[in-house]
Amino acid sequence: MKFDTRAHETKMQKTLEVLERDFDSIRVGRASVRVLDQITVPYYGVPTAIEGVATVKSPDPRTLIIQPWESSMLKEIEKAIAASDLGIMPQNDGKVIRLPFPPLTEEHRRDLTKKASKLGEEAKVAVRNVRREANDEIKKQKKDGILTEDDQRSAEKAVQDLTDRYCKLVDEKVAKKEKEIMEL
Repeated sequence: MKFDTRAHETKMQKTLEVLERDFDSIRVGRASVRVLDQITVPYYGVPTAIEGVATVKSPDPRTLIIQPWESSMLKEIEKAIAASDLGIMPQNDGKVIRLPFPPLTEEHRRDLTKKASKLGEEAKVAVRNVRREANDEIKKQKKDGILTEDDQRSAEKAVQDLTDRYCKLVDEKVAKKEKEIMEL
């Protein structure tokens, strides 16, 4: 019998997708709607993404405009953005909230690359946890007599190859994001 690694590969793929979503929330000097993804506001007692309560537009590369569907949400959105780690003070004119994106300083760019690197390390830890889970499953199947000694070795090698491939993909994504952050 051969060990099936597809379920574990799916989990590793999901880790990559989460990493990319996390990277989208790191601002790189130009306005992107994605930087608001991690910010929620209370909407009738339920934490809701800003895009769930407002229209978000980017009229130019350095500005986001948030127009709530209900004017009562203006203060809540403003408060949530100010409390976030976005580093931008929202400007509320009573109808819309403007988010002006100032150019990033060299120091802030370095901080953002450190954040990207940290997110990459967390993703690699998650990939390794999937490997450990798979190896535990392989050992259990060997113990239960489902896998032979040779099957166990080849399954462990297949899982390690999968882990190496996904760790390399994480490193590539981190390097790409760091390069994007450091571009002027």
